[in-house]
Amino acid sequence: MDDVSASAVFRQLAPRPRSVGETGLGQDFLCDHLAKLIYWGGVLDQQQLVDRSALAWPVLESVLGVLRRDGHIEVRGPEGSSALLRYALTERGRNLALDALRKSGYAGPAPVPLALYRQAVEAQSVHRNPVTRADMARLFGDTVIRAAVLDQLGPAMHSGRPIFVYGPPGTGKTYISTRLSGLLGGAVLVPHALAVGDYVVQFFDPSVHHSLPQPAGSGGLRLDDSHDQRFVPCRRPAVVTGGELTLEMLELAHDPLNRQYFAPLQLKANNGLYLIDDLGRQKVNCTELLNRWIVPLEQKLDYLTVGSGTRFPVPFDVVLIFSTNLNPLDLADEAFLRRLGYKVRFQVLAEAEYEAIWRQVCDRQAVAFEPAAFRHVLDLYRRDDRPLLPCQPRDLIGLVLDQCRYEGAAAEVTAERLDRAWDGYFVRPEP
Repeated sequence: MDDVSASAVFRQLAPRPRSVGETGLGQDFLCDHLAKLIYWGGVLDQQQLVDRSALAWPVLESVLGVLRRDGHIEVRGPEGSSALLRYALTERGRNLALDALRKSGYAGPAPVPLALYRQAVEAQSVHRNPVTRADMARLFGDTVIRAAVLDQLGPAMHSGRPIFVYGPPGTGKTYISTRLSGLLGGAVLVPHALAVGDYVVQFFDPSVHHSLPQPAGSGGLRLDDSHDQRFVPCRRPAVVTGGELTLEMLELAHDPLNRQYFAPLQLKANNGLYLIDDLGRQKVNCTELLNRWIVPLEQKLDYLTVGSGTRFPVPFDVVLIFSTNLNPLDLADEAFLRRLGYKVRFQVLAEAEYEAIWRQVCDRQAVAFEPAAFRHVLDLYRRDDRPLLPCQPRDLIGLVLDQCRYEGAAAEVTAERLDRAWDGYFVRPEP
């Protein structure tokens, strides 16, 4: 889908609100929100208010009229070469802003009501993207991976059911799993923040959500045909967590000092992919971690808690992938594993597969493939009885090239340098 088509789809999915009622937010809520924006901004002109609130001017004009009528703001004339009016808080307005900040410290783009977000997630569902064998071949055409593994991963991605990937360390589980996000395709709208009753949950996360360029002129002072600017067009998200994952990271995070809530990982991953890597290495009990997903997987809904205990449902529209180096039966019983649908095993390489990866790495590093050096490295594997793993050609050749740069020599993979790389790469047990 090109930029023009995407813009048209976004406008239809989330048209820009033209009135307070169309925002889905109450007038009092918006008055508080604008008061906070002006409080932190000092004196803001019309365009600055549009940019910071992500609301169209007709909406702001209505809310500012209420604030001015109630004596919360004063209107100032243009400054310098600008022809735009400016707005500042009165003493009464500062008190309103401080009261609003005590309830919620969020002062960014206006939030999206939860009902509108649910509609957007459903319309952009990750499970509406069919995956074919041709798609898998196109995505992994440059990757050495067994056809049998692709023929398991392909139907799994097509089904949208959770995937359990397992096998020895270094067999490419993480690399292949993260690349699966390339099958999702298209762009999605991600909200800056969500409104849950009177609470605001900050949603957009630049470390997860990669925004796309917007058409020139969108979000200007004049009401245009752009989409609701409270949403950010992004690539479909791909979230990866490993041994650092805790159960607390799957709940709303609350900053009591700044009075702000932040969306958990699985909520940020909606309409995309979430990989839980190194399953079994987390500090939390693995059974508890797996049980956390039973309700979302079955109901396609997750339940979060805000405030003093108010629980609310949010969509769960995620391709969920578990990856582990451990024996799956040591992590979960067969009853739970049946819920996951697809179990894909990654294995060590055959010599021909290892050679294909070695040649690929040589090409990428612009270094000649030396048959004698390659035979030597295979002898080292046999001598130490080590498995052939797909991550190792890149690492070993990288160590050889480090030696070449250190010596000021031409890039060349030799048996002598491979011996040194081998000794520096693998840990040998003390006698």
